[in-house]
Amino acid sequence: MSTVPGPTADDASRVYRRYLSAVLLHAHAGAKLCDLGASDLYALNVLELDGPMTPGQLGARTGLTTGPTTRLVDRLERAGYVRRVPAPDDRRKVIVEPVAKPADLDRVLAPARQNLARLLDSYTPDQRAVLFDYFTRAASAYQEAAQRLRDTPPTRTGAVDTPDTPS
Repeated sequence: MSTVPGPTADDASRVYRRYLSAVLLHAHAGAKLCDLGASDLYALNVLELDGPMTPGQLGARTGLTTGPTTRLVDRLERAGYVRRVPAPDDRRKVIVEPVAKPADLDRVLAPARQNLARLLDSYTPDQRAVLFDYFTRAASAYQEAAQRLRDTPPTRTGAVDTPDTPS
């Protein structure tokens, strides 16, 4: 009885990087078709998932500083995706909240959602449970890693020296 070896670490890395590249490519293409930037679409996703927040919170979540966050919110507001409202607890503060998702964004993103639904339907319930467990845990791992990268100053050469980087 012979066993088929699994992918090498290099093969697995390439497959995963190809997957991430496809996700990013789709996000960029979808954003462009809706006349948005990739950061704009990402910010909309953050607002839709986590709800209204201050521009400062949105900036922290998107990795943008104050000026670029203000311009991002301005663009999204002009396009009709968000609105600024006074904070209920402090009228000096502003909250950015998503408004009903325009039909063009739904139309643009629908094919990928439909393709992925068909793909997920091809897995057993147990396999889907593993996939969604992975998605949940990987999202947390990426958020934690992104925060560590934001907290780590770059070196003079532009290289980042993180605690896990071998010397």
